[in-house]
Amino acid sequence: MRLGGPGGEPAARAYVRLAEAYEGRAYHNLRHLEAVLETYLLIADGLSTEVESLITLSLCYHDAVYNPRAKDNETLSADFSDRELALLRISDEDRAEIRRLILLTQHHTVESGDISGAIIVDADLAILQSSPTEYDRYALAIREEYAWVPDAEYRAGRTTVLEGLLAKKLFTSPLLDEEVAKTNMRREIEALRT
Repeated sequence: MRLGGPGGEPAARAYVRLAEAYEGRAYHNLRHLEAVLETYLLIADGLSTEVESLITLSLCYHDAVYNPRAKDNETLSADFSDRELALLRISDEDRAEIRRLILLTQHHTVESGDISGAIIVDADLAILQSSPTEYDRYALAIREEYAWVPDAEYRAGRTTVLEGLLAKKLFTSPLLDEEVAKTNMRREIEALRT
């Protein structure tokens, strides 16, 4: 997979546009992007260079568009990645796979055997299994992104989201701790109900 042209200028400009896209958010920002990439490096092992590149690009663009008032952020992020990566001469086939992987972050559900998809979803949800202090910072940042939602409505909506996550298997990687994640979410739900 070849990025950019002479001197890598197109890739450098694409990086600037991507960084700008993540600015000004309480949680879905460059720190989140860095965290998902760190998790990816932790859990991915033995992948081909080509697959590594596709996963890295998918993670980089997965939250490029994030408007808490919208319901199509993943689709818009996939569209953004497609436009940007076309400028970098990424093949149609690779862009289609990147799009597919980004769209998996909408529902965080992966079919059995989809290794790339499992890595994307695990990396995106890994914050759930962080320390209680880090998890609380994450929960506060999410609330900040939804500051426009009245408190009672936010509590109900957030509880519904967390209960949906509690009802499913979160992680494929044995390096991520499902029980810690579920303990954190239960603790947040309890706080939301008080």
